[in-house]
Amino acid sequence: MQTVKEFPYQVSEHAHVQIPMPDGTLLSARIWRPETDVPLPAILEFLPYRKRDGTAERDALTHPYMAGHGYVCVRVDMRGCGDSQGLFDDEYSPQELSDGAAVINWLAAQEWCSGDVGMMGISWGGFNGLQIAALAPEPLKAVVSICSTVDRFADDIHYKGGVMLGENVGWASTVLGWFALPPDPEIYGDGWREAWLHRLENTPFLAEKWVQEQARSAYWKHGSVCEDYSAIKAAVLSVGGWHDGYRNTIAHLVENLDAPVKGLIGPWIHKYPHFAAPGPRIDFLGEMLRWWDRWLKGVDNGVEDLPDMRRWLMDSVPPANSYDERPGKWIGDPATATNAATEDWHLTGQNLSQKQGKAGRVIAPALLCGQAAGEYFPVSLAPAGTVPGELPGDQREDDALSCCFESVPLQDARSIVGAPSVRLNLTSDRPKAQIIARLCDVHPDGQSTLISHGVLNLRHRDGHETFVDLPVGEPLDVEVTLDHCAYTVPAGHSLRLALSSSYWPYVWPESELANLELHTGTIALPVRSDRDDEPTVSFDLPKAATPRRTRQLSETENKKTITKDLGTARLTLDILGDTGLVEDLETGLISGTRLQEQFAITDRDPNSAHSSFTWQRRIGRGDWQVVIDAKVSMRTDGESFLVAAELKASENCTEVFAKNWDSAVPRL
Repeated sequence: MQTVKEFPYQVSEHAHVQIPMPDGTLLSARIWRPETDVPLPAILEFLPYRKRDGTAERDALTHPYMAGHGYVCVRVDMRGCGDSQGLFDDEYSPQELSDGAAVINWLAAQEWCSGDVGMMGISWGGFNGLQIAALAPEPLKAVVSICSTVDRFADDIHYKGGVMLGENVGWASTVLGWFALPPDPEIYGDGWREAWLHRLENTPFLAEKWVQEQARSAYWKHGSVCEDYSAIKAAVLSVGGWHDGYRNTIAHLVENLDAPVKGLIGPWIHKYPHFAAPGPRIDFLGEMLRWWDRWLKGVDNGVEDLPDMRRWLMDSVPPANSYDERPGKWIGDPATATNAATEDWHLTGQNLSQKQGKAGRVIAPALLCGQAAGEYFPVSLAPAGTVPGELPGDQREDDALSCCFESVPLQDARSIVGAPSVRLNLTSDRPKAQIIARLCDVHPDGQSTLISHGVLNLRHRDGHETFVDLPVGEPLDVEVTLDHCAYTVPAGHSLRLALSSSYWPYVWPESELANLELHTGTIALPVRSDRDDEPTVSFDLPKAATPRRTRQLSETENKKTITKDLGTARLTLDILGDTGLVEDLETGLISGTRLQEQFAITDRDPNSAHSSFTWQRRIGRGDWQVVIDAKVSMRTDGESFLVAAELKASENCTEVFAKNWDSAVPRL
């Protein structure tokens, strides 16, 4: 990545600017301002992730670059997080979104602001950028939303297809430990310790809440912009990666927004595209600048003429848990072609056939299926691109535990671009069941590469708002929509559809083992053909501002281990990630994070499933040291989810806070 040091504007940085909220709470902002007397547009990134240390690495690459090109860049800590006052209550709460709109209005009123504001962000910042845009504050003219969702229930880290994700309580543990860190005394000043202890005493038990809400209730509809796409008036650039958990949002926004919208999706994990893996990386800061120039400064630069969807069409590659690069090519399509024309393949015996026939197969319980799923959203910046184990590996082990249908070797290549869907007629021997569909590229040597997958709680077959038990012994029709993808299967390779009734630890299993008898089935593949009027899509190489100056004080460690006890048939997955201690040479802060995750299950016993997530976070400077220990675990007894959490905080080796939570949440 090219480091840019010379810009059209000199930039001054203001580390701690307090922005007043209507109730008097002061939010802390870090502001990069171009040195000019001419008012300029402002770009807001609004996050809970501690601007002083948490996002400092990526902020250094991004915000000074934007400011150097004539934008006031503003990175604000949310209420109760980092160096801001107040208390955090929940993700995307009404208070959070109201605060975000208030910040936008405050920015627009400053003498150094032109009155026009944009929002940018990835993940949490991508979510609340869309959600605040739906509130339509008048100064907000444009949004760049990266790795986000339009539906907080159906397509977020909590539930997928009506099934609870393994990361649901894992995310609760992340939040529990992350937001328990104190403000930086150097920034916050007197009262930092009292504010910190007040935060700790008011820590919400979000693991319980997120497990309680097992259907698409009003809780999840809040902040789901799919409830009313027309509410968004700002121009939206939606960005994502094929190796990220939020790969469907781009098509949803391009298909549904009335406001100006463009979609961009590459081969990346859950990171900004100018430093994400796998490559190719792009000049994403240049892409954002074009967006801001058009919608915040009114520059006629041709942004409207870009293809509605720019996607990296991935070539077939052998399966691997990490990649430096994913070969392929950029393609461009109009909004009407987010899904290519469908080609039907029928489930016939053990085959995928273009002729109709009977499936006549049974999806038998296999609780150990799912070990090759990879992480829900890989986020590593390890030298090899991702930590081994983060991406889906060879699918053959999971395929062997699934009910598979395979085509003959293809005579012609297929570029699958869009969201495949599987229509099934089946009978269940239990009132509760789930189904997982995986589409794979089978290489001539037998290796199996995951193309896309989909999950469905069969009691949500008619919608996610209610649970409707399956009519035992009676045939019914269901449809499973797989994630969006863009992947070319070469001639000589085969297509494989693998169906299973569990997928641990990606999703939690049902409390009973169900046999699903398949009668008929069809997979509709969106197959794209190259067009005569194919637009040229290309990007410059990535650029960024000068990286943050840091010093690594202790070693990093990352590993993922699967252990199977052959006597008990218990499978245990252990994940360890340790950043080591890192010193920020500008602020003097030393910080580090250590995560231990464990997922365990015993074959044939769905109620043996157990997960635990333990975070240790450290921060300090000189003689001042703070350590946060946070743990969340969950198991089930068949009738309830048993959720437990604990939080401890110490300062200079003395414990200053400890709290435990326990809850039994009925399974719906």
